[in-house]
Amino acid sequence: MKVRSLFPYRLYLVISEDACRGKGMLQVAEQAIQGGVDIIQLREKQLTEPLFLERAKQLRDITEKYGVPLIINDNPKVAALADASGIHVGNTDTRPTVLRQRAGFEEKLIGYSIEYLKQLENVQTMVSDYLAISPVFSTNTKTDTVTEWGLEGISKIRQLTKKPLVAIGNIHVNNTKAVFRAGADCIAVVSAICGADDPMKAAYQLKNTIEK
Repeated sequence: MKVRSLFPYRLYLVISEDACRGKGMLQVAEQAIQGGVDIIQLREKQLTEPLFLERAKQLRDITEKYGVPLIINDNPKVAALADASGIHVGNTDTRPTVLRQRAGFEEKLIGYSIEYLKQLENVQTMVSDYLAISPVFSTNTKTDTVTEWGLEGISKIRQLTKKPLVAIGNIHVNNTKAVFRAGADCIAVVSAICGADDPMKAAYQLKNTIEK
């Protein structure tokens, strides 16, 4: 079985209310799915947990309508109560090994962000379903990261693991092909879709570039 058959997604949207710049987040999400987004992560670092949960449930209604997985960023409680498809965590968040042992998380997708090469050697990587290379290129969207990997970084990680790789960080239509050639299985974007005047068109252009 090919590794990517376990994670067949190619275009991954990371969304938040702030990233949508005044456009309704739910509308942006639905338009993005219609344009070709395969999987969506809700990332809301500034919200109270009740409001985060409310938005997660609203977004899940949309993703479920289209058969698109919903991933919750770094909040196991919200992921469980919203019945999300999975959770994504970073190097300082709840560990994948801990999550995998929680009731209800045995079959959920678990994503894990790689900021150091040494993370590829730990058990957290082993129990994760996919790895996010974060960031590939520097970005204003996420400023608390350590390594700007670049295309060479993707290639290096690709040589060291067979896990599905999701590249994130200042990726757009002009560098998408290069990112895939370097070894990524999927690209994740924020502003390229959320900040676009026409999210559906932006998603379509990205997906079309991927599939050419």
